[in-house]
Amino acid sequence: MEGDELTFALEHQRRELLAAKAQESDLDVAFDLQMQEAITASLSLHHPSTSRNPIASPPPGDIKSVSEDDGFDYLTLLLGDISRFQVERRDHERCEEEMRQIRENLSLRIHDQKFAAYIMTIPEDEWKEHGDNYENPFNGDVGLMSENFKVYAKGLVSEERIRDMKVMVAGAGVAVCDSRDNVVLEANKPLESAELMSSEKAELEALVHGLNVALSLDLKRVTIYLDDYMVYQYVTGRVQPSQSATTLVNEVVLLQRKFTYCQPSLVSRNDFKFAFKLARDAIVSQISWRAETSNGKNLKETCVICFEDIDAAQMFTVDGCFHRYCFSCMRQHVEVKLLNGMLAKCPDEGCKSEVSIESCGKFLDPKLVEIMSQRMKEASIAVEEKVYCPFLKCSALMSRQEVLEYTKTVFVGTEQSGARKCKKCHRFFCINCRVPWHYNLTCYDYKRSNPPPKEDALLSSLAREKLWRQCKKCYHMVELKEGCYHITCRCQYEFCYTCGAEWKNKGPTCKCPIWDERNIIRNGGNGQQR
Repeated sequence: MEGDELTFALEHQRRELLAAKAQESDLDVAFDLQMQEAITASLSLHHPSTSRNPIASPPPGDIKSVSEDDGFDYLTLLLGDISRFQVERRDHERCEEEMRQIRENLSLRIHDQKFAAYIMTIPEDEWKEHGDNYENPFNGDVGLMSENFKVYAKGLVSEERIRDMKVMVAGAGVAVCDSRDNVVLEANKPLESAELMSSEKAELEALVHGLNVALSLDLKRVTIYLDDYMVYQYVTGRVQPSQSATTLVNEVVLLQRKFTYCQPSLVSRNDFKFAFKLARDAIVSQISWRAETSNGKNLKETCVICFEDIDAAQMFTVDGCFHRYCFSCMRQHVEVKLLNGMLAKCPDEGCKSEVSIESCGKFLDPKLVEIMSQRMKEASIAVEEKVYCPFLKCSALMSRQEVLEYTKTVFVGTEQSGARKCKKCHRFFCINCRVPWHYNLTCYDYKRSNPPPKEDALLSSLAREKLWRQCKKCYHMVELKEGCYHITCRCQYEFCYTCGAEWKNKGPTCKCPIWDERNIIRNGGNGQQR
């Protein structure tokens, strides 16, 4: 009723002011007419021969009403204030209604989750007999009283570029999650006075915003998650805050007292990714602007590498740090790194966030993305663990453990047999002899009845001619240029180059000579062993 009474009073006041303004306007017109008549009569008395020496009477607009008070219109000002207040009040009511709906949905979700967890503890036989009789009526906001929620708050200060100007901007990101880390509410906002704001103050501003958001949801138990060590020390009272941060720390302490339970917790940046992104979004919203284009009005940003004004849709965001650069600059940056055999990192000076190849599909050629993804996968798998599908049209790369776990789901006795199923083409092959799966045949019998392909025969012939040796562990071909006969393969398997016998405990298991002087003596007698 209080809200309805306020609405009625505001509307009544607005009507009264409009009526007063209309009445004042009528009085001004009447006053102007009277003044014009008086001036005309006065002129006719003092200048009777007006036909020979006419004097024009002033137009109505030149006569000022004494009630105008130098032209300042207080009624219009009051009407504007009332209109703005009504808009703000409607926005506030809409916000409160949305928060009420969020609270109700959240309470219902918590209620359902707890009831579902309880049902899972009921024995199967009891559920079959009495399951239809179980019920748990919704109890309103009771779940919000006992549930422990998580509040992630992140504040950022960053130097950005808007066209030809460097500016400091700051933003806060807040994510409220339930105990299972399901997001309940996300919020972000720009922070004012970024030029004078330190990173600590931005973190504290974000924390204040996060606690206020939690209070608006009527949450009673929260854990605050922070990734800034000093802010964590300030909030826990372990370190006295600096003079500039004292006011904000005190505000945080006062807000904490409004909860039944409220404790801070220090976590790593990796656990903070979504709140970090919200803070970056708040910063991006301050450095972008609308510009006229052939497609209408589009958001524009300035790339800090080429200083060009780019459509926001053509800006790439680096995962992890969320720095943004245009597609053209990122394409050049990533291609140069890849050509030099390096993984690309964020171009921002000092930033160590890696640029994932998969995320570069927006600006790189898809074939290049596929090739580099394959190379990165090859580099991530140890040599002795690499397995390639033997089917020529597939040749997919997998690790031994990966293909073993995949085959277990469809093949009984996988570990005892050599059968493996390719994850890409889904055909079976033998892990031991690297050929299509031979079912009831042993590897020896299969090789006897199936001579190797022409390409393999040519490779074997070339290996015999060049005296190459094949590692028994990873099947990689090795050529001895110089040095002793003790070979350490790239898969770290050690063997004798002469006969292939394994080396164990730093010694050979065969009686072959360890070296030939012709392989280890170079440059006039200077020994060199590889």
